[in-house]
Amino acid sequence: MSTRNSNEKKSPLSIPYVWAFTTYFAEGLPYTIIRMVSSVFFRDMRVSLEAIGLTSLFGIPWVIKFLWGPLIDQFGTKRKWMLIMQFLLVLLFLVVAFVSPLPLGVAIIGALLFFGAFLSATHDIAIDGYYMEALDKEAQAKFVGYRVMAYRLAMMAGTGIIVTIGTTVGWLSAFVSGAGVLGVLFIYHNFFLPRVETETSRIWDLVKRAFTARFIVGCAVAVLLLWAIRSLVWQRLSEGLTKALPFLKGISFSAWVAIGLLIALIGLALFRNKIKERLLKDKDSFYSQAFIDYMDREHMSVAIGFIILMRTGESTLAAMAAPFMVDLGVKVHYGWLSGGVGLPFSIIGAMVGGFLISTFSLRRTIWPLLLAQNLTNLVYMGLALGMEKYLALNTGAEVVTYIGNFNLFLVACVHAFDQFAGGLGTAVLITFLMRTCSERFKAAHFAIGTGLMNVSGVLAGVASGFLAQRLGYGLYFGLTFLFSIPGMCLIFFIPFLDIENRAD
Repeated sequence: MSTRNSNEKKSPLSIPYVWAFTTYFAEGLPYTIIRMVSSVFFRDMRVSLEAIGLTSLFGIPWVIKFLWGPLIDQFGTKRKWMLIMQFLLVLLFLVVAFVSPLPLGVAIIGALLFFGAFLSATHDIAIDGYYMEALDKEAQAKFVGYRVMAYRLAMMAGTGIIVTIGTTVGWLSAFVSGAGVLGVLFIYHNFFLPRVETETSRIWDLVKRAFTARFIVGCAVAVLLLWAIRSLVWQRLSEGLTKALPFLKGISFSAWVAIGLLIALIGLALFRNKIKERLLKDKDSFYSQAFIDYMDREHMSVAIGFIILMRTGESTLAAMAAPFMVDLGVKVHYGWLSGGVGLPFSIIGAMVGGFLISTFSLRRTIWPLLLAQNLTNLVYMGLALGMEKYLALNTGAEVVTYIGNFNLFLVACVHAFDQFAGGLGTAVLITFLMRTCSERFKAAHFAIGTGLMNVSGVLAGVASGFLAQRLGYGLYFGLTFLFSIPGMCLIFFIPFLDIENRAD
């Protein structure tokens, strides 16, 4: 059985093949506009690079979304949360559009997009939770590739179509276009998205409980404190630290928040019993129970280690893949290599991975799929060692030496394999994250898992430049394969590989 029971009449527009695509396209579009399109907009408005660097703050809500994940589980339904967030995001992008031509529009848009980042992160929690409510475990694995395809296409639409409209026709038209697409999806979801949940507490109950004078003052103080830390204390502290430890320069403020999440969960694991005793004094505390339940399971520390380490090798490779292409002398080809080769192969990889997992089970496929993902590092090592001549000629050169048609074809093949294998790994990671979610806390647990999976990427990005500079690309790519071994070794010990042994 692929879907949960629904009391509604079935419609061709309500089948998972339709809504799994539309919901994850709707998830990817706001993220792309807020995190990627905004940088192009601000630079086109001649905003300084230092100010554009502050847009890294937009990433914080996606890192800390686990904090309000339990509320999505407790109040209303994921479907309602999804629709409310989509409606608010449509309104927000329309306001951004009509503010963009104003003299003070840039500053206002910066504040609006920061607020929109919280809406979008909440939207993500609701969609991920709905996906797990609407589909059983087998169907969740089956549609993994499908949801990745939709998300990637949304990113392509944002960075390609919306940016093109903004830089040619105008940013008012660009943001209106983004709002229009999301508005159409909102209308479809409102009428055709299946109702698969039973509401226990109303969202309005949360609103009445939360939006008190104390809550509003607390939010204002939190925002001011965050601004003060980022603008005053953090800047001075980071300047001193980066002088002593230059590699820390690569960690953004939002990335430090992700590392903070990891440290907090390690503390929760080490002092689990004491923390559990205190938090669960209030037997009705749904919020506390969500976090305790995530950690208070057998072998959960191993599962968290696997989530963090699983993509370490791939993340370390990805951090230097684009600079490698530039130094190789193929930067003028990088656009079609990324969009025309990489994107379709990553989508195909995710869909193939989802199909294999749903057909043969995660336990049987996890080893070969992750091995394929990490063999990419060795393939890149072979490419870099074979292209040392061109790397020496083109690194920093004003006029590059063409590597030849055959070598360019070889680069395209390596990039295609890289993206295909990365798609296989994505299917494994998403399926595993869903398996770690308890039935009662789907949204909260998936939010925690997605926050943790970014930690290794943050740390890998920091160290990558220094290692590549000292070792050269060939040895560096070989080293990244070694970084992938700990994650693969943990496969022998991790739980949740079988549906019957899932978290719930």
